[in-house]
Amino acid sequence: MSTLAYDGTAMLGRQLLRVRNNPALVILTQTMPISMLLFFGYVFGSALAMPGAEYRAFLVPGLLVATAANGIMTGMFQAAQDVHRGVTDRLRTLPVSRAAVPLGQAVADLVVAAVGTVPFLLVGLAVGWRIEGSALAAVAAVGLLLLFRFACTWAGIFLGVLTRSEEAAGQLGSATFMLPLLSNAYIPTGNLPGWLRAIAEWNPISALTTALRDLFGNAPVPEGAAWPVTHPVAGSLAWCAVLLGVFLPLGVRRYARGQD
Repeated sequence: MSTLAYDGTAMLGRQLLRVRNNPALVILTQTMPISMLLFFGYVFGSALAMPGAEYRAFLVPGLLVATAANGIMTGMFQAAQDVHRGVTDRLRTLPVSRAAVPLGQAVADLVVAAVGTVPFLLVGLAVGWRIEGSALAAVAAVGLLLLFRFACTWAGIFLGVLTRSEEAAGQLGSATFMLPLLSNAYIPTGNLPGWLRAIAEWNPISALTTALRDLFGNAPVPEGAAWPVTHPVAGSLAWCAVLLGVFLPLGVRRYARGQD
């Protein structure tokens, strides 16, 4: 086994123990999407043109993607905790690969996110959402979702190492709540003003949400939208490649350098 794989596995185990020892945070992050599904689906659904059950089917993929985007927040907060509590400095003194620590954090977050997706999907089925496409397309949708979560976590890790305090990381991380609001996760973007529609359609969340709705068979790909939305699978893969290509090497490099 290579040094990176061996060290990364050890750091993965550390992160999973960290998650197990903080069950309150896990419960909060896993129940929040379910609460939003029930609240948005039954409250907002009655106020939109879509019938309630149809809106809930429309909403489930959007909330899946919004939850995946929260990888920025969790990655940022956990990285900032390690930095400002001295854990990162102690880990740097160990003879381990410099990429192993952030890699272990990213993979652990991915495991927790994958497990947390199961109860959300079960609640989605209970409120009327269905997989209308093929089983293979559904598997592809989940794979694309987890890839996006992994990419978002690396963005969070880089930003977390940059922050000057845990409080700053928490405040900055909470700002990511705005990202799904500027997308098609909760509402169709067709009736938005032109400038706002352009922002929403070039939001990575919109591309991935459209891809999931298409792969799950919940809604057709809209026509006349921006390229990432009219080609949602390709657009989602492109956004994931950009996020990983930028933030993975930056996160590893910044971890190795430490706080300036």
